[in-house]
Amino acid sequence: QLDPENTGFIGVETFASLVHSHELPLDPAKLDMLVALAQGNDEGQVCYQELVDLISSKRSSSFKRAIANGQRALPRDVLLDETGLGFYKRFVRYVAYEILPCEMDRRWYFYQHRMCPPPVFMAAVTLTQIIVFLCYGARLNKWVLQTYHPEYMKSPLVYHPGHRARAWRFLTYMFMHVGLEQLGFNALLQLMIGVPLEMVHGILRISFLYLAGVLAGSLTVSITDMRAPLVGGSGGVYALCSAHLANVVMNWAGMRCPYKLLRMVLALVGMSSEVGRAVWLRFSPPLPASGPQPSFMAHLAGAIVGISMGLTILRSYEESLQDQCGWWVLLLSYGTFLLFAVFWN
Repeated sequence: QLDPENTGFIGVETFASLVHSHELPLDPAKLDMLVALAQGNDEGQVCYQELVDLISSKRSSSFKRAIANGQRALPRDVLLDETGLGFYKRFVRYVAYEILPCEMDRRWYFYQHRMCPPPVFMAAVTLTQIIVFLCYGARLNKWVLQTYHPEYMKSPLVYHPGHRARAWRFLTYMFMHVGLEQLGFNALLQLMIGVPLEMVHGILRISFLYLAGVLAGSLTVSITDMRAPLVGGSGGVYALCSAHLANVVMNWAGMRCPYKLLRMVLALVGMSSEVGRAVWLRFSPPLPASGPQPSFMAHLAGAIVGISMGLTILRSYEESLQDQCGWWVLLLSYGTFLLFAVFWN
C-alpha cells in the first residue's frame, strides 16, 4: 500500500510512522541498521529487500560498507548499560565483548543471537577426546604420557608415517593425546576460546578453521618430520587461538574484554610452554627405546593457519567470505599446500 508503483523503496519517514503506529516487534539493532542503510542511498529510502535480509539475519556486506563510509546515525548506547538481563543473556553479552571489537557488531550479535543451533562442534570434539582418553587409559592402565606404551601407538586413530596410506589418520589423530596434561590444556582452550568463537561466527566457519589446522598439522609433519608419529588436537587448537589473539591485536583499541593484556600474556606463555614441552618430548624422550616421539610441527602449522586464514574469517563477521579477494587467495594457497603435501606423501 505504501509503494503503489512497486519500486521496492519507501521513505524513511513513512517507514518510521509505520513502525510507530503498528508497534512492529523489530530488534532495535536491526532497526538502527535499516535506518543507516537508508541514509546510505541517494534518496534516503528504505529498501524492501534490505528489510527482508535484516529480519532473516542474512549475512551481507552492505551494512559494513555503510559503516565504512560514515553513512549512519546510531545511538551511543552500549550493551554494558543494559539492565535486568537473565543469566544466559549476560553470558551472550560477555561473549560479544570477548570476541567482537565493534560496539555495533556487539549490539547486532546480542539482539539477533538465538540458542539454536547451539555451539555443538567444539563441545562434541572435546567430549570425544575425553572419552577416547578415558577408554585407552582404562585399557592400558597408564594415564600419563601414554605414548610410551607400545599398544597406544598401534591405535588406528594415531597418525603414523608407516601407515599414512590410511588417510583417515591425518584427521583422527586429533582425538588422541599423549597424557592428561596435553588433554587438559587443549580441552581448556577449546572450551574457553573455541565455544565463544563458534557462538559468534557459527559452526561452519569455526569447524572449517579447526579442521584446516588439524589437517595442516599432520601434513606438515609428514613433510618436515617424516619419522615422527602425531597425536593431539593441537593443530586445530592453535589455529583457533592464534586467530583470536591476532584479531585482538589488530583491533586492540576496540576490544573491551577485561584484563586483555594480562590474559594475552598468559595465553602466549601457556601456548609457548606447550610447544616447548612438545619439542622436549620429541628430542629428549625419557624412554628413547620406545621410538620417535610425537612431533611438535602441528602446533606451528596450526598457528600459521590461524594467523592467515583464521584472521580473515574472524574479521569478516556478518560479511560474506565469497566476496573477498583475500579469502580466495588464502584458500588457493591452502589448497596448493594440500596438493603438494598429498603428492609428497
